[in-house]
Amino acid sequence: MNKALLYRAMRVAGAFAAAVVMLWFGTGLHPQWWLTWLAPLPLLWLATRLSAWRSFVLTVLAVLVSGLSQWHYANDLIHLPGTVLLLIGVQPAVILAVAVALWRRLLLRGAPLLAALGYSGVLVAADFDALRFSANSNWGSLAYTQMDFLPVLQTAALAGTAGLVFLVSFVPAALAATAWGKVTPRHRLALAGGTLALLLAVIGWGAWRLSAPVALEVKVGLIASDLGQNLSPKDPEKMKALFEGYSAKAAELIAQGAQLVIVPEKIARVHDERVGDLDLPFEQAAARGAVIAVGVERWSGADRLNESRIYDAKGALWTTYEKHHMMPVYESDLKVGTGRTVLDQPLGTAGGKWGVQICKDMDFPALSREYGNDGVGLVVVSAWDFIADGWLHDRMAVMRGVESGFSLARAAKQGLLTLSDDRGRVLAQQLTGGEDFSTLLGSVPVHHDDTLYARWGDWFSWLMLAVLAVTVAVAVAPLAKRRGGSRERAPDPIAL
Repeated sequence: MNKALLYRAMRVAGAFAAAVVMLWFGTGLHPQWWLTWLAPLPLLWLATRLSAWRSFVLTVLAVLVSGLSQWHYANDLIHLPGTVLLLIGVQPAVILAVAVALWRRLLLRGAPLLAALGYSGVLVAADFDALRFSANSNWGSLAYTQMDFLPVLQTAALAGTAGLVFLVSFVPAALAATAWGKVTPRHRLALAGGTLALLLAVIGWGAWRLSAPVALEVKVGLIASDLGQNLSPKDPEKMKALFEGYSAKAAELIAQGAQLVIVPEKIARVHDERVGDLDLPFEQAAARGAVIAVGVERWSGADRLNESRIYDAKGALWTTYEKHHMMPVYESDLKVGTGRTVLDQPLGTAGGKWGVQICKDMDFPALSREYGNDGVGLVVVSAWDFIADGWLHDRMAVMRGVESGFSLARAAKQGLLTLSDDRGRVLAQQLTGGEDFSTLLGSVPVHHDDTLYARWGDWFSWLMLAVLAVTVAVAVAPLAKRRGGSRERAPDPIAL
């Protein structure tokens, strides 16, 4: 191997390694938001220096290798079958490789703007497909990598997760296109200037939105126990002791000023004949002057329900809510809920409107949009996570608040206790575990913001599908003929 070829191979290996590292830390369960913007750049650089198939293969390999960062979670904690593990590894790898291939094709055809739009269009389309058809919604979406970048996060109020996926894909794709040597100076200046203007406008609007004053606040107490015997006891006496333990902690939080107390999802499996053991201690605690939400698995006749039971501040069972979206396999035997629970002025004239959801319900924007259009200012969530995914699953719920204009109070076993507002700011947070009962007491605004996304839904996703169709049409269309009658061929980089 001559020196020039060795040097070229080393550059390719370096770019590949950089892509793997940035994808490893810029995606997954605990992403670094700024790396997400940089991760595509090495792969796009390779696409202009390798043949199409080599670029495709290296992109697939980079995503597969970086995806090993979630192996312990997927294989050891939630025990996904081998076929599912293969699918969740290969699918995003192929999607990104297709996006890079389309970007390369359009760039070589002299259309850098369409190249960037095509790249982002593929990723938005894949995100939209998961949102509509996957049993796990768009889990792992690039949108959730930006939860700590608050000014950009506000885009979700306009365009949902699609708007964020577009930004974190279009910006690097556009900048990579401007860096290619064969782009004309005029196109380079226009694309770079337009991309920078878009990014500044998004950040500026987001910063303005974050400056809005905070409205009415409610004091909320959250409780969870991660002790093995407290996760899902079956013995009636152990269940009764657990209910008394949770209700005693609730009473302590109420004595400290809590107006709402939330207990996690499925703290036990309760049959109708034993439901009194559950209701009595929580009714007594609620009678101290607070609303309490408790998540249980209730077996009522032939129905098996994942339920949130709401006790009012007078000490009576007020209403219930049944979970809509069950976790595949683990909850396939439970009855799917269909109704919404809206609590209007639960604390009197200063209480605002509250909604109720359970855990995985918050993975799906449609239900939260309905609550948003109901004018709900706070959503009460009981949940149960898998330790390693606690941050990501929690932030997916926080995203729903930004999209549909409400605050969030979420109590999860084996996860996080979190209070957040309708701008996605985490106001208080506590990791569960380490003691019999973990608690959090803090204030959260009850404020509804009428968002464009709640009203119009996935309008931006549909727009990007149309844009993607145009870019694909341009990519596959034959080029214009030269005067001599032969077809023009796009220049191709020299491949290794």
